Amino acid sequence: MGKEAFGLAAKDNSGVLSPFRFSRRETGEKDVRFKVLFCGICHSDLHMIKNDWGVSTYPLVPGHEIVGVVTEVGSKVTKFKTGDKVGVGCMVGSCGSCDSCTEGLENYCPKMIQTYGFKYYDDTITYGGYSDNMVCDEGFVIRIPDNLPLDAAAPLLCAGITVYSPLKYHGLDKPGMHIGVVGLGGLGHVAVKFAKAMGLKVTVISTSDSKRDEAVNRLGADAFVVSRDQKQIKDAMRTLDGIINTVSASHSLLPLLGLLKPKGKLVMVGVPEKPLELPAMPLIFERKMVMGSMIGGIKETQEMVDMAGKHNITADIELISADYINTAMERLEKADVRYRFVIDVANTLKPTP
Repeated sequence: MGKEAFGLAAKDNSGVLSPFRFSRRETGEKDVRFKVLFCGICHSDLHMIKNDWGVSTYPLVPGHEIVGVVTEVGSKVTKFKTGDKVGVGCMVGSCGSCDSCTEGLENYCPKMIQTYGFKYYDDTITYGGYSDNMVCDEGFVIRIPDNLPLDAAAPLLCAGITVYSPLKYHGLDKPGMHIGVVGLGGLGHVAVKFAKAMGLKVTVISTSDSKRDEAVNRLGADAFVVSRDQKQIKDAMRTLDGIINTVSASHSLLPLLGLLKPKGKLVMVGVPEKPLELPAMPLIFERKMVMGSMIGGIKETQEMVDMAGKHNITADIELISADYINTAMERLEKADVRYRFVIDVANTLKPTP
């Protein structure tokens, strides 16, 4: 017998979310159970409810930017106690013994278990944070600093770590370095905030001039380049040590590679649906690199959240009620959000009779 839970689930690839009752496992000896207060809406949730990637199983309860307050801990839990502010991001399990796991990179474990829509150790399917309560092995629970507002901290558990990890791993976090951020959306705006907190010079690269004021005057970027303006691109050639590319629409990589200094690094964190063309010449002639990055390990995620606490970094959010969820998904598909929807789970997700 599990514990009752109530959430929002997609029942098929129409992607329409509706009320759903289910049960979560009993609190195991290493488990942390918490009341979900807020859950961010990630762009991947939209892909998953519609089965765009061909891996979705229904009913599907999305949500991997989950924050709340601990209500119960198992007998062998050492890191958390009742009343703690906690979060769960994109994963809830891994093998614990492969090279990736031993290096603290559980996100690259071949047996990594995602927070929703994946098979758990007991053969049940994982359900995400669009729900009133959550249970998770303590090894995958993140402590949220007391000074951060929980609603605006929730997106850090996916968007935050997605941009923080490549900056750290590729050595693009040294004060005075100059990095580019392509796309000023859910990922991009958080990338600017972390990069500035690291002491970096930041250039935002966007397809239109419409976000210039927002990028420079509100988020604190040092420069803004319109990628469709040949003169602006030419003037910025070979100025960047690295680029975090958050765009998931189809686009040309050639102009971006031109902005990098020799030995510069272009890191892909957005997922375009169709393969992009990769010209070899700039890579060969100037030893430039293109690589990908996906979230981060648990230790690094905790480091990221702690840094956010120290520098008061949060996502810019639009708080919504649970009954607005399908409208929010429609708006997200049109990129009509600044910059992350967050569901007010505790106050608005009420079980139907």
